[in-house]
Amino acid sequence: MKIVNKKTPSIDGKGIMKGRPYFTDDLAEPNSLVVKVLRSPHAFARITKIDVTKAKELEGVELVLTHHDVPRRAFTRAGQGYPEPSPRDKFILDEYVRYVGDEVACVAAVNETIANKALKLIEVQYEILEPILDFEKALGNKVLVHPEEDIYEMFPIGFDPKNNVAASYEMEVGDVEKELAASDVVIDETFYTQAQAHVMLEPHSTNARLDYQERLVIYSSTQTPFHVRRILSQALDYPLSKIRLIKPRVGGGFGGKQAVHGEFFVALTTLKTGKPAKMVYTRQEVFESSYTRHPMRIRMRIGANKDGKIKAIDCHSLSDTGAYGEHSLTVYMVTGSKVLPLYNKVDAVRFGGHVVYTNHVSAGAYRGYGAIQGNFALESAIDILARKLDFDPLELRRMNMIDEGETSPIFEIMGEGTKGTAMDMETCKLQYCLKRGAELINWKEKYPYVQVGPHTIRSVGMALAMQGSGIPIIDMGAATIKLNDDGFYNLMVGATEIGQGSDTVLTQIAAEALMTTVDKVIIYSSDTDLTPFDVGAYASSTTYISGNAVLNAANKMKAMVIKEAAYFLDADEKDVSFDGTTFKSNDKEITLSDMANKLYYSENQHQLTATGSYVGQKSPPPFMAGFVEIEMDIDTYEYKILNYVSVVDCGTTINPMLAKGQVEGGVVQGLGMACFEEVKYNKRGKLLSNSLLDYKIPTMLDIEKLTTEFAESYEESGPYGAKSVGEIGIDSPPAAIANAVNNAVGVRIYDLPVTPEKIYHALKAKK
Repeated sequence: MKIVNKKTPSIDGKGIMKGRPYFTDDLAEPNSLVVKVLRSPHAFARITKIDVTKAKELEGVELVLTHHDVPRRAFTRAGQGYPEPSPRDKFILDEYVRYVGDEVACVAAVNETIANKALKLIEVQYEILEPILDFEKALGNKVLVHPEEDIYEMFPIGFDPKNNVAASYEMEVGDVEKELAASDVVIDETFYTQAQAHVMLEPHSTNARLDYQERLVIYSSTQTPFHVRRILSQALDYPLSKIRLIKPRVGGGFGGKQAVHGEFFVALTTLKTGKPAKMVYTRQEVFESSYTRHPMRIRMRIGANKDGKIKAIDCHSLSDTGAYGEHSLTVYMVTGSKVLPLYNKVDAVRFGGHVVYTNHVSAGAYRGYGAIQGNFALESAIDILARKLDFDPLELRRMNMIDEGETSPIFEIMGEGTKGTAMDMETCKLQYCLKRGAELINWKEKYPYVQVGPHTIRSVGMALAMQGSGIPIIDMGAATIKLNDDGFYNLMVGATEIGQGSDTVLTQIAAEALMTTVDKVIIYSSDTDLTPFDVGAYASSTTYISGNAVLNAANKMKAMVIKEAAYFLDADEKDVSFDGTTFKSNDKEITLSDMANKLYYSENQHQLTATGSYVGQKSPPPFMAGFVEIEMDIDTYEYKILNYVSVVDCGTTINPMLAKGQVEGGVVQGLGMACFEEVKYNKRGKLLSNSLLDYKIPTMLDIEKLTTEFAESYEESGPYGAKSVGEIGIDSPPAAIANAVNNAVGVRIYDLPVTPEKIYHALKAKK
């Protein structure tokens, strides 16, 4: 391979470094109305009266909207396939506000100063209601977060709003209770994971205008442009054919932009005033009024024999979806489906529980998407079991973990693909990842800890992880390739570049198939009018799903140009050779450039365009073994991260440089969840950690070293052997950190983040 598996620079990196305008707000009309939203000061309340007279009278105010002025149609903001597996429980504006930061009204004015002043002139009277702020008390509570009758599910997902349940699920393979009773050792532990903010550099941003055909054109920093277009059409009752959604460059998403946020308000403003409008979230709004990760309580029971054979795993979870049920079922199911199959040799496995409503900011998609929560619980529990059995945790994992050529019984029932295909392990280099990671961290010499000073110890911990590569049977990607005069190509994809490098990776795949260079393939992505359909950037799907679509289109184009060359060479197609630039047959030859110019300017004139699409029939998981070395002060219990080793099986790395960046970016986010990021509310449900002064994320000063390697692997179903790599890095750090702390001082932290204060209190309680 000449292009694939090579460290190709990002095709857009230089332009971005030079500050070329390509982000959403860069492309807003200069005279756009500024849209601002009045947000609820209460965790739960009903609006009894709202007076916008003074706001409307303010000079420079063009529009004020309340729930009296907008369509009342239940929808979900979740950017997912149709029919959505999330309940339709949200309205553009509503008489109920369900968390501090929920939308009350919106204002459009000629500038930001006037818009903010107008918000203060809106007079609202509330009936303050008792909120549910503890998700462990939500199930069956007399307080109903959603008392309204006009919300519904698109198909059965366990939706039961009268019991504050957004979704629920139960499955069992084998007889778990029987196997636990027959086990020599049983552990029964409960773990808690916190909400987590995405903290993408670019806040949510969107703008709208009417074009010369009177069509609504929206620019949005979204991960899912086609889904956003559909949801807007449904919620506004506006024809889909009259909406164009363009995704410019996105300054990070991580799942937080896999939804509709401000797009409703700019669309309504433009449709009602005829003027362009824009909305950019403040950083406080991003924290308080967009998305978080789903907090969870996970009870993990594992039974094993004295010889280390794991017989049964029982996982029961409770998930906090916040005020609305976006991504509630799917995140919850991934907590099991992308975690429990790691240990596939069990005789019985059970997974189930509920996703409940509370009066917190809505949870939604976030990199890891449930797997990181489940992984923290399972991989912590495996270490607890290893200690109880007096096993090295590496050996216990090696004996029980999934391997190449195997499958998992859990996917026979709850997999995201068809029965019997979703989890066939045609590629699984987990054994290598475990062995190589142990070598890189020097496990044998450092486990469980070593004393390096009078008050300092170093310890190691580790965790395994798996993810997926798109959602099989459901999600589709497509690509169109156009041959231009002079012999270069345009690649049009609906796939969404959000900073992960997908435009570069997809260009490399096309260039490899067409035997040309990256500069000869000009990519254009994510315009619902001009690019073919794609579900967007989520579920670790782009390289695998969209990459296969690009490969299909490129192979079609290659066959087309060979056919045309045969005409010009007066030869049979099978006798034509092509090296990417020149066609030859016998003693004749023609360059691609000359042939393209003939096609468009002289002989045998017609356009060559090829479209390919792809829907996966399975979701081959990437795997990872993550190892961490920490250094702890045993007087203060402060610790620092000396090294995080990642050994990853993601199939062929289309671009090793970008793949490494994906893994290490995910690792750092996972370490943020493990060590730093705390979400704090006051007793009235007001988010206190709503700024970067109060919400701590890791920086390069907090992590001394990242070591990343890739296993040699080739997934036959992937483009040039690739699997996904976008999410796998984030999953293992929380358990690895908790295991390292336990190895260091002998106490187990069950709730994230793992802080010196929690270590101190756990040691005090133990003594």
